[in-house]
Amino acid sequence: MSLQQILTPSIQKAVQALFEVTIDKVEFQSTRKEFEGDITMVIFPLLKVLKGAPGASNPVELGTKIGDYLVENLPEVSGFNVVSGFLNIVISDNYYLDFFSSIKDNPSYGFVSPTADATAVMVEYSSPNTNKPLHLGHVRNNLLGYSVAEIIKASGKKVYKTQIINDRGIHICKSMIAWQKFGNDQTPESTGLKGDKLVGNYYVAFDKAYKEEIAQLMNAGKTEEEAKKQAPIMLEAQEMLQKWEAGDAEVKALWAKMNQWVYDGFAITYKNLGVDFDRYYYESDTYLLGKDVVQIGLEKGIFEKDPDGSVWIDLTDEGLDRKIVLRSDGTAVYMTQDIGTAIQRVKDMQDVGGMVYTVGNEQDYHFKVLFLILKKLGFEWAKNLYHLSYGMVDLPSGKMKSREGTVVDADDLMQEMTNTAQKIAEDLGKLEAYSDEEKAKLYSTIGLGALKYYILKVDPKKRILFNPEESVDFAGNTGPFIQYTYARIQSIIRKATFDYSNKVSLDSLHEKEKELVKQLELFPEVIQNAAQHHSPALLANYTYDLVREYNSFYQAVPILGEEDLEKKKFRVQLSKKVADTIAASFKLLGINVPERM
Repeated sequence: MSLQQILTPSIQKAVQALFEVTIDKVEFQSTRKEFEGDITMVIFPLLKVLKGAPGASNPVELGTKIGDYLVENLPEVSGFNVVSGFLNIVISDNYYLDFFSSIKDNPSYGFVSPTADATAVMVEYSSPNTNKPLHLGHVRNNLLGYSVAEIIKASGKKVYKTQIINDRGIHICKSMIAWQKFGNDQTPESTGLKGDKLVGNYYVAFDKAYKEEIAQLMNAGKTEEEAKKQAPIMLEAQEMLQKWEAGDAEVKALWAKMNQWVYDGFAITYKNLGVDFDRYYYESDTYLLGKDVVQIGLEKGIFEKDPDGSVWIDLTDEGLDRKIVLRSDGTAVYMTQDIGTAIQRVKDMQDVGGMVYTVGNEQDYHFKVLFLILKKLGFEWAKNLYHLSYGMVDLPSGKMKSREGTVVDADDLMQEMTNTAQKIAEDLGKLEAYSDEEKAKLYSTIGLGALKYYILKVDPKKRILFNPEESVDFAGNTGPFIQYTYARIQSIIRKATFDYSNKVSLDSLHEKEKELVKQLELFPEVIQNAAQHHSPALLANYTYDLVREYNSFYQAVPILGEEDLEKKKFRVQLSKKVADTIAASFKLLGINVPERM
């Protein structure tokens, strides 16, 4: 039971006993650093409720009366002070000692297990095209989606992680045509390239050949627009798409082979990035979904048909515009597919009661429309749809440019982060006792931890300027700083050769111990808030605050050097629980922690 849950009924009783008035809720906030106290009750809202009651017009007098009542009737409260309209409540050390004793051996502290009948949330992220490797934008997408899925799961819900792979369309055919023309039967095995990189190279080769053909046609007197439409290689790609849609066996076989190369390459990137999926959807399977729903919407009067046969929905009353859902030739648009895919997912996973779409903020309008259409169609789960919208990731000029100079490859980025971690760690010179294998693992742990933390500590909606060297700094609000604190605690635990497992017998706490226990007490609430707001940043920054509090404690009091055995036991227990909480929090962020550093 949280401190607020303990205090609220006692404050309600106090108001009833003192003023014969019933109140529904009590407003709390953190006590400001300059005042004594562990939690603060805001008095001002009570003044309106108690208006006219004797002794209730002055906030200081009102706070004093409630404070006296709590000290007399609630053993957890040892004192108080009133500043203006704020009652700063001092909680007894015994409360914090008992609380810590109740959590110290709980490996799942802060986590809520889903009930058997819990509704599930489907979290979609990544959703790449199969014509090129994953890039920096995909990195933020995957880290956000994976972490939000894990946090929602930790908050007590069942979660399915999914992606929809954009495996069809003209962009796929461009890579296929280029491979046929210039590939000489190259394969990932024959070239030693990851499959996604090999296919991506042919997408680039197509673009190069296309531009050359456009230039030739323009030199022959064509306009740029005519040249773009008449370039032979583009006409071949369009013909290939038509054959694919007609089910041509040869084209389908090449499509399946090259897509598999890409999937195999993606799998390596996902493994290195530390993300996974429970379910895959493919646009080649879903692109015809939704057409039947359009007919239902027409019958219900939700959609309207124009004279040319196209079907629209008018959302101007909701502050949006008219949106097409079916072209005049009967073909679907992306909106139609997304409507059909959402419905299909609930058919496939019947316990799904909501969905989270991890997609960049350039699609904000699309998802407003999609969610509104699904609500109008009458789906109960449509009220639980959320667009996890995020901003772009920028890099300082000149850093980590890709081979094309525009897009940063995800694999290259992860390798660069590992190399940066290696350089900084070697400069610090603390790894003499490590084997080469241990060093390589540590560099990867630090480098990826730096990358993930730097991205996840920022509110998803904000644009990020990602600086690789800054992210691997071992001081400040960074992944390596937190990882280093975890490793420092592991060193203390290894040196604690005495039995510290039993409950300690203490009468009081050092101020730094108390502050650390108070920070640990916040962990369950932070998980719930992070899940509710779909924000790993709340969890990341909580972990940084916990680490700062621990380092302040570490500097202020002796741990293994403490002469009093009970105090020494407690401080080791406290250190271990902090380390466990860092590891648990970082796991939800997809970040590993090193035992030594």
